[in-house]
Amino acid sequence: MTKDQKNEVIELLKGKFSQYNNFYVADTESLSVEQVGKLRRACFNKNVEMKVAKNTLIRKALESLDNEKYAGVYDSLHKVTALMFSENPKEPALIISSFRKESNGEKPVLKAAFINGDVYMGDNNLKALTQIKTKNELIGEVIGLLQSPAKRVLAALLHHHEQKAGGAEAAAAE
Repeated sequence: MTKDQKNEVIELLKGKFSQYNNFYVADTESLSVEQVGKLRRACFNKNVEMKVAKNTLIRKALESLDNEKYAGVYDSLHKVTALMFSENPKEPALIISSFRKESNGEKPVLKAAFINGDVYMGDNNLKALTQIKTKNELIGEVIGLLQSPAKRVLAALLHHHEQKAGGAEAAAAE
């Protein structure tokens, strides 16, 4: 790779890291060409962008953007690295999990995940990451929580008000 080509890759990666708040660092070393193709298709179908790049270039891209912010990711940059960029924080985890189920394997291995500024190191985080709630799911839950007691409170208030009004009218009629 020439210096220009390397810089091109670094710039491309910087663009992706800037665009997405979430990315996963996976090890695809032990996957066959066919499996990598399958993984790429799975990503494509779920709007996850997968990029395979050299660790040194990934590191340079991250360092030049925000060295401190991404410091926790550097330890995961060894062997073959596939980056999975996603708007949805748990989609790559779901893709990796279902891929493993289908192939009855432990691959690809999750090396790290960067979710909205938090770094999750290691494959043991995969299950937890599949259960992350997306922003919309959280909003839905909050709205659900807000609605239910509010409805009950309103119903109780209205009921109480009607009783009071009913009582006052009866007293006035006497």
